[in-house]
Amino acid sequence: MGRMERSRIVVAGASGLIGGALVRSLAADGHEVVRLVRREPRGADEVRWDPERQRVDTAGLVGCDAVVNLAGAGIGDRRWTPEYKRLIRDSRVLGTAALAEAVAALDTPPRVFVNGSAMGFYGDTGDRAVDEDAPPGDGFLPSVCVEWEEAAHPAAEAGVRTAYARTGLVVARGGGAWGRLFPLFRAGLGGRLGDGRQFWSYIALHDEVAAIRHLIDHDGLSGPFNLTAPEPLTNREVTEAMARVLHRPALFPVPAAVLRTVLGELAGDVLGSQRVVPRRLLESGFTFAFPGIDEAIRAAR
Repeated sequence: MGRMERSRIVVAGASGLIGGALVRSLAADGHEVVRLVRREPRGADEVRWDPERQRVDTAGLVGCDAVVNLAGAGIGDRRWTPEYKRLIRDSRVLGTAALAEAVAALDTPPRVFVNGSAMGFYGDTGDRAVDEDAPPGDGFLPSVCVEWEEAAHPAAEAGVRTAYARTGLVVARGGGAWGRLFPLFRAGLGGRLGDGRQFWSYIALHDEVAAIRHLIDHDGLSGPFNLTAPEPLTNREVTEAMARVLHRPALFPVPAAVLRTVLGELAGDVLGSQRVVPRRLLESGFTFAFPGIDEAIRAAR
């Protein structure tokens, strides 16, 4: 099946970088978008939920064609204290479980449930390229991603087509890791992180949204999909591209020891290497609008 006619699509995490862009894209094409919110709803386009307490106003999901869950506390928003690591996990796992169970309980469930995930599933892959057949890695983020995806199983077990969007580093000005890089490079303060040899698997925000819509629209697509550009690059190559596109020097490499002091445990993931390729997405016929790093940066700036 190709792109859907006007549909009712529920989005959790609509206030985030990716969720906000997805909502704008869907609304621009005439779809009815319903946002899940934690406060009292202010209109018919909002539905109340409480992900940590695993509560969803199921009545608000009635009649939806698709549910997209992108909710979760930001990975890089704060230092990883034990409390914040618990929030990172719970905001994903508990919310997903609540939403998947609510979807499964509907008399007429949606056609598709697209659940967020991340390339963190694979852990540090070094120079080895990995696709969706690779097993999970070791460590905090892989364990979170495994639980995150498993929490969506009630929807799949109820017969709802369920896809997992294992997203890479999103090239965008408005948030995420790249949102922090742009001002540094514009100020001439950019540089490689650590030795710069670690692979970064990136994706333009436009392609991220298009890929999620691709997963919504095409009936045969279920299971995990890597949402990353076809050719991952090293951090050194990304740094050179940022300097080239923004016409700024990249003179200030950040030593690994400094990153560990500033970021704590999160530094391990910044310095880690993830060479993730989108095999299943490409095989499904998806076409990237901005596959190269220069064009992805230009699209974001």
